[in-house]
Amino acid sequence: MSSIAWLTADVEAFPPLARALAEPDGLLAAGGDLSPARLIAAYRRGIFPWYEEPEPILWWSPDPRAVLFPGELHLGASLRRTLRRRLYTVSADRCFAAVIGACAAPRARTADTWIGAGMRAAYCELHRLGHAHSIETWRDGELVGGLYGIALGRVFFGESMFSRADDASKVALAHLARQLRAWGFALIDCQQDTAHMRRLGAQTISRARFRDILDANVDLPGRPGPWHLDWSDGEEAWVTP
Repeated sequence: MSSIAWLTADVEAFPPLARALAEPDGLLAAGGDLSPARLIAAYRRGIFPWYEEPEPILWWSPDPRAVLFPGELHLGASLRRTLRRRLYTVSADRCFAAVIGACAAPRARTADTWIGAGMRAAYCELHRLGHAHSIETWRDGELVGGLYGIALGRVFFGESMFSRADDASKVALAHLARQLRAWGFALIDCQQDTAHMRRLGAQTISRARFRDILDANVDLPGRPGPWHLDWSDGEEAWVTP
Protein backbone atom coordinates (compact mmCIF):
# COMPACT_ATOMS: atom_id res chain seq x y z
CA MET A 1 0.00 0.00 0.00
CA SER A 2 1.27 3.46 -0.90
CA SER A 3 2.09 5.80 1.94
CA ILE A 4 0.48 9.17 2.53
CA ALA A 5 2.00 12.42 3.72
CA TRP A 6 1.82 13.59 7.33
CA LEU A 7 1.07 17.28 7.58
CA THR A 8 3.44 19.69 9.27
CA ALA A 9 2.80 22.87 11.25
CA ASP A 10 2.66 24.80 7.95
CA VAL A 11 -1.08 25.07 7.29
CA GLU A 12 -0.49 25.64 3.56
CA ALA A 13 1.73 22.58 3.08
CA PHE A 14 -0.66 20.06 1.51
CA PRO A 15 0.81 17.54 -0.94
CA PRO A 16 -0.13 17.75 -4.64
CA LEU A 17 -3.56 16.26 -5.36
CA ALA A 18 -1.97 13.82 -7.80
CA ARG A 19 -0.51 12.00 -4.79
CA ALA A 20 -3.96 11.04 -3.49
CA LEU A 21 -4.49 7.29 -3.30
CA ALA A 22 -6.80 5.46 -5.66
CA GLU A 23 -7.77 3.11 -2.82
CA PRO A 24 -9.18 4.28 -0.53
CA ASP A 25 -10.33 6.78 -3.13
CA GLY A 26 -8.80 10.20 -2.61
CA LEU A 27 -6.93 9.73 0.68
CA LEU A 28 -4.19 12.36 0.48
CA ALA A 29 -2.72 13.11 3.91
CA ALA A 30 -3.05 12.66 7.65
CA GLY A 31 -2.41 14.72 10.75
CA GLY A 32 -2.42 18.45 11.17
CA ASP A 33 -5.28 20.23 12.88
CA LEU A 34 -8.70 21.76 12.20
CA SER A 35 -7.69 25.40 12.59
CA PRO A 36 -9.62 27.87 10.40
CA ALA A 37 -6.49 28.67 8.39
CA ARG A 38 -5.78 25.01 7.61
CA LEU A 39 -9.40 24.22 6.76
CA ILE A 40 -9.67 27.17 4.39
CA ALA A 41 -6.34 26.25 2.78
CA ALA A 42 -7.64 22.70 2.30
CA TYR A 43 -10.99 23.61 0.79
CA ARG A 44 -9.38 26.09 -1.59
CA ARG A 45 -7.40 23.14 -3.00
CA GLY A 46 -10.33 20.74 -3.15
CA ILE A 47 -9.37 18.86 0.02
CA PHE A 48 -11.62 18.07 2.98
CA PRO A 49 -11.22 16.30 6.35
CA TRP A 50 -13.09 13.08 7.06
CA TYR A 51 -12.22 10.84 9.99
CA GLU A 52 -13.52 9.36 13.21
CA GLU A 53 -12.24 10.67 16.53
CA PRO A 54 -9.91 9.84 18.24
CA GLU A 55 -8.10 8.65 15.09
CA PRO A 56 -5.74 11.08 13.29
CA ILE A 57 -7.34 13.60 10.96
CA LEU A 58 -7.50 12.26 7.40
CA TRP A 59 -7.59 14.57 4.36
CA TRP A 60 -9.29 13.57 1.11
CA SER A 61 -9.61 14.63 -2.53
CA PRO A 62 -11.53 11.91 -4.42
CA ASP A 63 -11.43 11.44 -8.18
CA PRO A 64 -13.98 11.70 -9.66
CA ARG A 65 -15.72 14.35 -7.54
CA ALA A 66 -19.47 14.58 -6.98
CA VAL A 67 -20.84 18.06 -7.65
CA LEU A 68 -24.14 19.82 -8.20
CA PHE A 69 -24.31 22.84 -10.47
CA PRO A 70 -26.91 25.15 -8.87
CA GLY A 71 -28.89 25.55 -12.08
CA GLU A 72 -29.12 21.77 -12.59
CA LEU A 73 -31.00 20.85 -9.42
CA HIS A 74 -33.55 18.16 -10.25
CA LEU A 75 -36.93 18.56 -8.59
CA GLY A 76 -38.95 15.36 -8.71
CA ALA A 77 -42.72 15.54 -8.77
CA SER A 78 -43.07 14.74 -5.06
CA LEU A 79 -40.51 17.33 -3.98
CA ARG A 80 -41.97 19.95 -6.30
CA ARG A 81 -45.38 19.33 -4.78
CA THR A 82 -43.95 19.67 -1.26
CA LEU A 83 -42.30 22.98 -2.17
CA ARG A 84 -45.43 24.42 -3.77
CA ARG A 85 -47.54 23.46 -0.74
CA ARG A 86 -45.16 25.35 1.57
CA LEU A 87 -45.26 22.71 4.27
CA TYR A 88 -42.01 24.09 5.67
CA THR A 89 -40.35 27.42 6.22
CA VAL A 90 -36.67 27.83 5.42
CA SER A 91 -33.97 30.06 6.92
CA ALA A 92 -30.22 30.54 6.68
CA ASP A 93 -27.63 30.82 9.47
CA ARG A 94 -30.32 30.94 12.13
CA CYS A 95 -29.02 28.03 14.24
CA PHE A 96 -25.79 26.65 12.79
CA ALA A 97 -24.77 24.76 15.94
CA ALA A 98 -28.13 22.97 16.09
CA VAL A 99 -27.84 21.92 12.44
CA ILE A 100 -24.34 20.48 12.77
CA GLY A 101 -25.38 18.82 16.01
CA ALA A 102 -28.31 17.15 14.26
CA CYS A 103 -26.05 16.07 11.39
CA ALA A 104 -23.66 14.56 13.94
CA ALA A 105 -26.33 12.50 15.67
CA PRO A 106 -26.07 8.74 15.01
CA ARG A 107 -28.34 7.59 12.18
CA ALA A 108 -30.99 4.92 12.57
CA ARG A 109 -28.83 2.11 11.18
CA THR A 110 -25.60 2.90 13.00
CA ALA A 111 -24.39 4.28 16.32
CA ASP A 112 -21.30 5.80 14.69
CA THR A 113 -20.77 9.37 13.55
CA TRP A 114 -17.83 10.96 11.74
CA ILE A 115 -18.76 14.46 13.00
CA GLY A 116 -17.07 14.39 16.39
CA ALA A 117 -16.73 17.15 18.96
CA GLY A 118 -13.56 18.45 17.31
CA MET A 119 -15.23 18.74 13.93
CA ARG A 120 -18.27 20.47 15.40
CA ALA A 121 -16.12 23.01 17.24
CA ALA A 122 -14.00 23.68 14.14
CA TYR A 123 -16.96 24.33 11.86
CA CYS A 124 -18.75 26.43 14.46
CA GLU A 125 -15.64 28.60 14.53
CA LEU A 126 -15.70 28.86 10.73
CA HIS A 127 -19.34 29.89 11.05
CA ARG A 128 -18.41 32.58 13.57
CA LEU A 129 -15.83 33.86 11.08
CA GLY A 130 -18.43 33.99 8.29
CA HIS A 131 -17.18 31.04 6.19
CA ALA A 132 -19.53 28.22 7.24
CA HIS A 133 -23.28 28.43 6.71
CA SER A 134 -26.41 26.47 7.47
CA ILE A 135 -29.81 26.18 5.83
CA GLU A 136 -32.62 25.24 8.21
CA THR A 137 -36.02 23.69 7.49
CA TRP A 138 -38.79 24.34 10.02
CA ARG A 139 -42.27 22.95 10.64
CA ASP A 140 -44.48 24.60 13.24
CA GLY A 141 -41.44 26.24 14.81
CA GLU A 142 -39.47 22.98 15.10
CA LEU A 143 -36.18 22.34 13.31
CA VAL A 144 -36.85 19.26 11.17
CA GLY A 145 -34.10 19.36 8.54
CA GLY A 146 -31.12 21.23 7.23
CA LEU A 147 -27.59 21.21 5.90
CA TYR A 148 -24.30 23.00 6.39
CA GLY A 149 -21.12 23.69 4.48
CA ILE A 150 -18.36 26.14 3.64
CA ALA A 151 -18.54 29.01 1.14
CA LEU A 152 -15.38 30.35 -0.47
CA GLY A 153 -15.78 32.83 -3.29
CA ARG A 154 -18.48 31.43 -5.58
CA VAL A 155 -18.22 27.79 -4.46
CA PHE A 156 -20.23 26.08 -1.73
CA PHE A 157 -18.66 22.98 -0.20
CA GLY A 158 -21.48 20.87 1.21
CA GLU A 159 -20.66 18.88 4.33
CA SER A 160 -23.72 17.10 5.67
CA MET A 161 -27.50 17.23 5.92
CA PHE A 162 -30.20 15.74 8.12
CA SER A 163 -33.94 15.17 8.00
CA ARG A 164 -36.52 14.47 10.66
CA ALA A 165 -39.55 14.87 8.36
CA ASP A 166 -40.39 13.92 4.79
CA ASP A 167 -38.30 15.86 2.25
CA ALA A 168 -37.01 18.27 4.91
CA SER A 169 -33.35 18.06 3.88
CA LYS A 170 -34.28 18.14 0.18
CA VAL A 171 -36.25 21.34 0.78
CA ALA A 172 -33.15 22.88 2.38
CA LEU A 173 -31.02 21.86 -0.60
CA ALA A 174 -33.56 23.20 -3.08
CA HIS A 175 -33.57 26.60 -1.38
CA LEU A 176 -29.78 26.60 -1.17
CA ALA A 177 -29.40 25.79 -4.87
CA ARG A 178 -31.87 28.46 -5.94
CA GLN A 179 -30.21 31.05 -3.71
CA LEU A 180 -26.71 30.18 -4.92
CA ARG A 181 -27.87 30.38 -8.52
CA ALA A 182 -29.28 33.86 -7.83
CA TRP A 183 -25.93 34.88 -6.30
CA GLY A 184 -23.94 33.56 -9.26
CA PHE A 185 -22.27 30.61 -7.51
CA ALA A 186 -20.59 28.15 -9.85
CA LEU A 187 -20.79 24.93 -7.90
CA ILE A 188 -21.99 22.93 -4.91
CA ASP A 189 -19.38 20.36 -3.90
CA CYS A 190 -21.05 17.11 -2.82
CA GLN A 191 -17.75 15.30 -2.14
CA GLN A 192 -18.92 11.69 -2.46
CA ASP A 193 -21.03 10.19 -5.24
CA THR A 194 -24.32 8.82 -3.86
CA ALA A 195 -27.55 7.66 -5.45
CA HIS A 196 -29.45 10.13 -3.26
CA MET A 197 -27.56 13.14 -4.62
CA ARG A 198 -27.69 11.86 -8.19
CA ARG A 199 -31.48 11.82 -7.99
CA LEU A 200 -31.27 15.51 -7.08
CA GLY A 201 -29.12 16.35 -10.09
CA ALA A 202 -25.57 15.76 -8.87
CA GLN A 203 -22.97 14.38 -11.27
CA THR A 204 -19.31 13.41 -11.15
CA ILE A 205 -16.48 15.34 -12.75
CA SER A 206 -12.76 14.69 -12.82
CA ARG A 207 -10.56 15.99 -10.04
CA ALA A 208 -8.72 18.11 -12.64
CA ARG A 209 -11.93 19.79 -13.82
CA PHE A 210 -13.04 20.30 -10.24
CA ARG A 211 -9.75 22.01 -9.42
CA ASP A 212 -10.06 24.21 -12.53
CA ILE A 213 -13.50 25.36 -11.35
CA LEU A 214 -12.12 26.11 -7.90
CA ASP A 215 -9.20 28.09 -9.32
CA ALA A 216 -11.63 30.20 -11.35
CA ASN A 217 -14.10 30.87 -8.53
CA VAL A 218 -12.76 30.67 -4.96
CA ASP A 219 -11.10 34.10 -5.16
CA LEU A 220 -14.15 35.88 -6.61
CA PRO A 221 -16.19 38.16 -4.32
CA GLY A 222 -18.31 35.88 -2.19
CA ARG A 223 -21.05 36.07 0.42
CA PRO A 224 -19.57 36.21 3.92
CA GLY A 225 -22.02 35.49 6.71
CA PRO A 226 -24.45 35.68 8.13
CA TRP A 227 -26.59 34.69 5.16
CA HIS A 228 -30.18 35.70 4.49
CA LEU A 229 -32.30 34.07 1.81
CA ASP A 230 -33.35 36.88 -0.51
CA TRP A 231 -34.75 35.24 -3.63
CA SER A 232 -38.48 34.96 -4.29
CA ASP A 233 -39.90 31.54 -3.39
CA GLY A 234 -43.43 32.10 -4.62
CA GLU A 235 -45.34 29.12 -5.95
CA GLU A 236 -44.23 29.84 -9.53
CA ALA A 237 -40.59 29.42 -8.47
CA TRP A 238 -41.06 25.66 -8.22
CA VAL A 239 -43.03 25.07 -11.43
CA THR A 240 -39.87 24.41 -13.45
CA PRO A 241 -36.58 22.77 -12.38
